[in-house]
Amino acid sequence: MATRTVSRAGPAAPDTVWERYARPALWSRWAPHIRRVDTDAGRIAPGVRGRVFSYAGVRVRFTVEWVDEEQRRWTWRVGLGPLVLRLRHEVTAVPGGGSGTRLIVSGPLPVVVLYRPVAAWALGRLVAPRSLNGPGPRPWHRSPPPSA
Repeated sequence: MATRTVSRAGPAAPDTVWERYARPALWSRWAPHIRRVDTDAGRIAPGVRGRVFSYAGVRVRFTVEWVDEEQRRWTWRVGLGPLVLRLRHEVTAVPGGGSGTRLIVSGPLPVVVLYRPVAAWALGRLVAPRSLNGPGPRPWHRSPPPSA
């Protein structure tokens, strides 16, 4: 069993970042590896279950284990067959404005090591200032360069 931590900071307000976590329907807008989430819950809460579908065709089941809305922290367990990851997330305000987010992921060493760069990419998008009013950019989307 291995544990690794990934942290990112950005200009999005802590309450905005928390809402992006708290509503599973929004996960695919900031997590480039998530295609969709199936769950009956509109918001994370202990005991909420569902499935996450990736662009690579992988489907994983999840169970939310613990949520502290006031402190903006939560833990969930994600599994694919015998492979299980436990992920603890937290959102904090940073001095000068914006937010920080930290993920502590525990599981089999090879899976944790492979997931870390994907998680770092997703967390950077999570704290970005973009709007959630429409679908976010997909992982293959690149904005055109500004015109001269």
